[in-house]
Amino acid sequence: MSLPSRAKIVEVSPRDGLQNEKSLISTDIKVELIDRLTAAGFPNIETTSFVSPKWVPQMADAADVMARIQRKPGVIYSVLTPNMKGLDGAIAARADEVVIFGAASEAFSHKNINCSIAESIARFEPVAEAARAAGLRLRGSISCALGCPYQGEVPVAAVIDVARRYLALGCDEIDVADTIGVGTPKRVREVMSAVTQVVDPARISGHFHDTYGQALANILAALETGIAIFHTSVAGLGGCPYARGATGNVATEDVLYMLRGLDIETGVDFDAVVDIGQWMAANLNRASGSRAGNAIAAKRAA
Repeated sequence: MSLPSRAKIVEVSPRDGLQNEKSLISTDIKVELIDRLTAAGFPNIETTSFVSPKWVPQMADAADVMARIQRKPGVIYSVLTPNMKGLDGAIAARADEVVIFGAASEAFSHKNINCSIAESIARFEPVAEAARAAGLRLRGSISCALGCPYQGEVPVAAVIDVARRYLALGCDEIDVADTIGVGTPKRVREVMSAVTQVVDPARISGHFHDTYGQALANILAALETGIAIFHTSVAGLGGCPYARGATGNVATEDVLYMLRGLDIETGVDFDAVVDIGQWMAANLNRASGSRAGNAIAAKRAA
């Protein structure tokens, strides 16, 4: 199959990238990050979570962040909403899209939220219904689609089952997420090829963590199955706090560099993203996790 000529990049650093940072990051920095990402041309930015501050303290300022960002017409500003209270916050904050999440692994689901996959997704029914009634886009994320820290291998049939449930809820987009980064290209092709049998490829996104250094190869494998939406995080920030061993998301700079080499358009300003990644890493007092970003920055400094 020929590769898509264009890909959509969903920038997740403000939410997935920062949620697990141990030091609280100021609202000012979060707002500037989102505004800089908007200016760089991202069509979709995952901005924050409307979750209990008890569980994710880093996202306690969700309403303030949403109130202060400079929105650009046409850009989708997404927020994570685990329940009706979260959805109410998202609607009040004028979010464009809400994200619900369930695992393809029964062990992960029971370990984290003490219920089965089917029960966890059934809990989202009122959220999905209310979100659609409010005119919001709805995105469903399938965690642990390529492996689980507790049960190991996850059957492809389990991923398909969750995808079907999300379709029934009315999801506009469905994320196939390698939450702990164990996927390899062969497995990605198998899973994505199977999911595209039940969901239009135009509505499927790949969310890859780079724990084992496979994320770029996995994105290329997904592209070969017709997937053209990917989640990335500047400077490779982030990981799942509930998935032991899960390091950062794949770095946006590295993905953009690869896509540019494949002649795949994104509409995102690569040089601006390198600047954002270096700036954000400096704010966190550490080096960027992006190889391409660091290489370009070193070249500029030479």
